Amino acid sequence: MTARLAGLAATVILVLLAGLAGAGPAAAHATRTGADPGPEAVLDRGPDRVSATFNEALQANFAAMTVVGPDGNLWSDGEPTVSGAVVSVPVRPLGPAGTYTVNYRVTSADGHPVSGSWTFRLSVASTGTPGPPVGARADGPAAAESGLAVWPFVVAAAAVVAGGAW
Repeated sequence: MTARLAGLAATVILVLLAGLAGAGPAAAHATRTGADPGPEAVLDRGPDRVSATFNEALQANFAAMTVVGPDGNLWSDGEPTVSGAVVSVPVRPLGPAGTYTVNYRVTSADGHPVSGSWTFRLSVASTGTPGPPVGARADGPAAAESGLAVWPFVVAAAAVVAGGAW
């Protein structure tokens, strides 16, 4: 009985240590390394496209990128394109002066979704025609991930299974 209990304790400790060690650098997700226009840029004329550059190649599937103006309307025009580590989307001629938000959601090479946003400011109003209000389209970036880690549940299940094997 004592040997069985010692084996179970050792298994639980090893499983917990393996879980706490976490994934190594190979499991790192894509990180945005650049943006055009840059974050917080002040422009007197709107860009033709916006783009985000990442530290690794992206999967072309499921990419989403939108530009939302200070009026709450979409100013991006069309579907985003992925080329290597860059995702971009065309932009309509901009309208009101103010802060524009670029939202993106891409899939990194390891299969994990990465999302974020940045802003730029248009200092001179223009006469562009906006797209629909943001709520009218369902193909923009999804809500942020819940952040709930799955690995603690896997570790607990492995400990239960290993304990039952003794």
